Amino acid sequence: MQKRVLFALILVAAAATFVRGAKEFTYVGSSACKLCHKSKLQGAQYVIWEQSLHAKSFANLSSAKAAEIGKTAGVTDPATNAQCLGCHAPLAAKAPDLKAEGVTCEVCHGPGSDYQKLNIMQDRAKAAQNGLILFNGDRSAIQAHCLQCHQNPHGVPFDFAAGWDKIKHPVPVK
Repeated sequence: MQKRVLFALILVAAAATFVRGAKEFTYVGSSACKLCHKSKLQGAQYVIWEQSLHAKSFANLSSAKAAEIGKTAGVTDPATNAQCLGCHAPLAAKAPDLKAEGVTCEVCHGPGSDYQKLNIMQDRAKAAQNGLILFNGDRSAIQAHCLQCHQNPHGVPFDFAAGWDKIKHPVPVK
């Protein structure tokens, strides 16, 4: 009996140490990504995002159309409604200071606190270990991620292939 109690205590201590040692990544915002990902040499990913509807998705919640859609859904203010923010500003709950960025880099690629440094980003495996979410060209994984919000939004069918053509932003082959 004492051995079981001792074993259970050791397990609890080991689990507590593991949980304390688990790294909590934090969101840094698109300006941190912009530093490297705005140049054509790197693929101009930031520019592609900045010109996309994703970058304007939170601002769109203050439009007349959003008010109309919200009214139909019983929502008084789409810009403060958690359900609307879930897709138009997915970081609103986790990083409220970044909600105005809309659907930003870290919504798809994970919190950048530990992978944003150049020496880490230059090593894809190291970047992934530090929180970078890489889809590695897996269109089905990309589509599944997109469909979390684009699954027939507001009764409008979503054409993934056409949508992906507008927002894809690969790193150029060197």
